[in-house]
Amino acid sequence: MKFLGNLLAAILGCMIAFGIIFVMFMIFASLLGSAEENISIKRNSILELQFQQPIADYVGNDALDPFSGIFQQNQGLDEILHAIEVAKDDEDIKGISLNNNFVLAGLAQTQAIRKALQSFKANGKFVYAYADFYMQKDYYLASVADSVFLNTVGGLDFRGLSSEVLFFKDFQEKTGVKMEVIRHGKYKSAVEPFLSNEMSEANRTQIKELLGSLWTSMVDDITVERKISPENLNIIADTLGGRSPEYAMANGLIDDVLFFDQYEAKLRKAVGLKQEDNISYVTLGDYVKRSNKKITKLGKDKIAIVFAQGEILYGEGGPNVIGQGIITEALKKARDDKNVKAIVLRVDSPGGSALTSDIIWREVEMTKEKKPVVVSMGNVAASGGYYIAVGADKIFAEPTTITGSIGVFGTVPNIHVLANKIGINAEQVGTNKNSMEYSLFEPMSDEFRKVVQEGVEHTYQTFLQRVAKGRHISVAQADSLAQGRVWSGTDAKKLGLVDELGTLDDAIAEAAKMAELKEYGIRKFPKYKSGLERLIEDLGGVSAKQELLRQEIGTEAYRILKEVKSVLDQKGIQARLPFVLEIK
Repeated sequence: MKFLGNLLAAILGCMIAFGIIFVMFMIFASLLGSAEENISIKRNSILELQFQQPIADYVGNDALDPFSGIFQQNQGLDEILHAIEVAKDDEDIKGISLNNNFVLAGLAQTQAIRKALQSFKANGKFVYAYADFYMQKDYYLASVADSVFLNTVGGLDFRGLSSEVLFFKDFQEKTGVKMEVIRHGKYKSAVEPFLSNEMSEANRTQIKELLGSLWTSMVDDITVERKISPENLNIIADTLGGRSPEYAMANGLIDDVLFFDQYEAKLRKAVGLKQEDNISYVTLGDYVKRSNKKITKLGKDKIAIVFAQGEILYGEGGPNVIGQGIITEALKKARDDKNVKAIVLRVDSPGGSALTSDIIWREVEMTKEKKPVVVSMGNVAASGGYYIAVGADKIFAEPTTITGSIGVFGTVPNIHVLANKIGINAEQVGTNKNSMEYSLFEPMSDEFRKVVQEGVEHTYQTFLQRVAKGRHISVAQADSLAQGRVWSGTDAKKLGLVDELGTLDDAIAEAAKMAELKEYGIRKFPKYKSGLERLIEDLGGVSAKQELLRQEIGTEAYRILKEVKSVLDQKGIQARLPFVLEIK
């Protein structure tokens, strides 16, 4: 009885504790909500853009959720672009200060922010940029500014793009842990690191050409704003002509070398303040809260934007994972909504499960029978990401989008050698010849390999048929563009894999044109779980443990571990980007 009493007391104590925590959360949310309502912006203010979190295309915030954004780990590109658009016509905002280091965004996202800042400047407002040190992507963004400034002892990294691919063949032989590989596509090199210790010429060719195309897009954009020819920019990159403030200024990459207080003096002058006056800064976070309440597109008729971002995995999906559950539900809601007249599918994915990709492809096909469907590609829309896009009526990509990669592969882990080394023997018993499909502890049989190869070939042919149908070409033509080869958005447009180069807004405008709409509002899908729900689910969970591990072993070692784990976790035939592309 004493035990039961203690148990009940403990349970009751836990319930009271959780109740108190919940009440504290509600009070905190209420106070936060009140603070948000009281956000005021003074005249002659400067919007300060500091991107302190990783940027995702969409974070799915719900305006009615009091905990929305409190536990958010990403910044939404859609919210950033909307904030800049609102600021463009806000009389209280006189200019933008880009005071930032280490932009955690992809090239296409960075390019989209650049274009939004160009539009902001076109409205007669200034954009200044300052940094203690510019990494390459940071400088690409900052180069859009009217004036670019650098700390007197800072530096500027401008050397061209490179990529590093890790190879694990020797690692497998030393550990006895092997990946059995079945693939189709001479460029489908996601599995190459498990087959070789060095890069194949086919893979080297595609990476070199891809990086060259992305670099050309960046250089062309910088040329427009800095008035430095592409030839001279490449000479600067080859000679590391931005490695010191003096070199960077002499070569025209920046406008002046300043301490931060001197930079602020220029900001004061730009907004007409005296040097003793305080600058009225508005943070991006605060301005997003304000701008989210301002709707720039109005109308009873709607265009739905369905965001598909992350790896493609079989299942429900979430903010960072594309699952058939959440995406098909979003597409169904959009096509069944009488007010939605057209749909834009925003894709940012390196691919993943071929099965899930085909399920979503089918949903896109059914959707476009009722309403126009336009795809907007983000940083990456490759392999499975291209698979789910190819059924649309029209496809838009950014020049720096990575796309294509039409190919499939299968990988199966095998620890037979390791098991022998450590004295493990596995014996199997079954009722039929193939009842034991595969054993982790036994070498892959020729019969099993043949079955998997058959599945890979069937999936590849299905993929080609989807591409041929969507792009109105023959299967043979699709195959000539496939083989797992990746392309930049610019090259994909030349090859006919996409229709137009443009932003998400360009895709929305095209969808409106196809639906014959002049006035329309925007409706975004899917809606994710609230910030509080995600926090409770993750307390002591996977994300927390991963962060602890990363801090313990270091960022570089953690990246390698994630790559290996990603391959080990792959189930079924994969339509996935053919390499982990770390662009530096």
